[in-house]
Amino acid sequence: MVRVRIARIALAAAVSFLPFQAMARDKADVLIRHATVIDVEHARTIPDQAVATKGDRIVAVGRDADVAKAWSANRQVDGKGRFLIPGLWDMHVHFGGGPALIDENKALLPLYVAYGITTIRDCSGDLPYDVLNWRGEIASGKLFGPTLLSSGPKIEGVKPVWKGTLETGSEADVDAAVAKLVALKVDFVKITDSTLKPDLFLYAVRKSREAGLRASGHIPMADTVGQAVDAGISSIEHLDYAFKAGVKDEARIAADFGAGRITRAEAQAQLDAGFDPETAMAAYRNLREHHVFVTPTLNIERTLAYLDSDDHTHDPFLAYIGPGLRKTYQWRIDRAAKATPEQIAARHREYAQTAAVLPMLEKAGVTIMAGTDAGFLNSYDYPALGLHQELALYVKTGLTPAEALAAATRAGPAWFGKLDRYGSVETGKQADLVLLDRNPLEDISATQSVNTVILRGAVEDRATLDRLLAEAREKVSKWNAEAAQ
Repeated sequence: MVRVRIARIALAAAVSFLPFQAMARDKADVLIRHATVIDVEHARTIPDQAVATKGDRIVAVGRDADVAKAWSANRQVDGKGRFLIPGLWDMHVHFGGGPALIDENKALLPLYVAYGITTIRDCSGDLPYDVLNWRGEIASGKLFGPTLLSSGPKIEGVKPVWKGTLETGSEADVDAAVAKLVALKVDFVKITDSTLKPDLFLYAVRKSREAGLRASGHIPMADTVGQAVDAGISSIEHLDYAFKAGVKDEARIAADFGAGRITRAEAQAQLDAGFDPETAMAAYRNLREHHVFVTPTLNIERTLAYLDSDDHTHDPFLAYIGPGLRKTYQWRIDRAAKATPEQIAARHREYAQTAAVLPMLEKAGVTIMAGTDAGFLNSYDYPALGLHQELALYVKTGLTPAEALAAATRAGPAWFGKLDRYGSVETGKQADLVLLDRNPLEDISATQSVNTVILRGAVEDRATLDRLLAEAREKVSKWNAEAAQ
């Protein structure tokens, strides 16, 4: 009888323990199993990891057996033989071409997700208020697309080339422009130099920083890069401005141009001939010390430099670009077609010498931010695909695959002060993740081998990504047919 009683007690204890065990196992929304996590910060792989996500956050990362024991999930993703990276960021994109092209621009948003890009930084076009609306709609879940950070309308001079700007001809105008941008709750400020006076450019940078906003832009020829840095610029867009900082006589050339003693073409020729490595490294160390990041946009620079020899008319990606946007490419194509053999050779030479400063910036400790300049006007610099081409150029120019990957996963969050939430596969971070079929630390082209995207915690598997691409092609095909009528 005693033995029977003991057995019954043991059985009752076992039965009562089973529900307790199930309750103790936490419930996630998504569980990624057996993946190799890419630790981008330390350029290493961590094999056989599981990652649990709940809502838009990562709630557990660790050895697969341990995480799987502690967590169950509504959805499991097989990561065996695959590589998990933080979501990619394109830190320089554009939307524009006028109100008639709003739908064509909006149709680009799913393409970014399909290519593993979970965050984009809009650097202003001629549809700034529409883009700000999209930002809010994406954040609220009404519109599908990557997280969108935007400058809103750019600050410019009076009657500039670029449309969709806040025109300023005085300090009071700049004050009003910055106040408007604050009211619009923009994510940063973009300042360009079509007609903006050099002194107002520097003033706009200072006022933006005083308002608590990061400032980015194109530095006027009559200002030096050092002046922009001292004023508080946060990022330099396009690598040719970094090249300019390495010219020994930059200050004299800027002053001569500003005083009208030399033309823009003469100033540019002197800059091209005056690069000095020692001057450059000192300037780049100054950028690092002032926490100024550089967005190279090499892909557009190379594409435009080689329009004479590269035939893009049959690029497969054109199937995703609407007829109105394709039409905006023509002005650069026509301009390139008029170039003389000497001008073509100069374009090739200028691209090569500009690209060569990228490893110098990396060596000096400057943070490189991956950005494409993709969008309207910029011929064959494709949204989404362009970021992967940009990273390939970084490696071709001298960066390691790990450095290139960091430029597209960690630099953007660092610039926005959001590395506490983005940029790594860690507990507590944003559930923006990309599962790749190949290792990007071995070959940067592996960033294109996208198997699955986790966007704000939602799983977009390969079938879903293919559907997004098919829907984009169908839209463009319909627009092409309408345009041909």
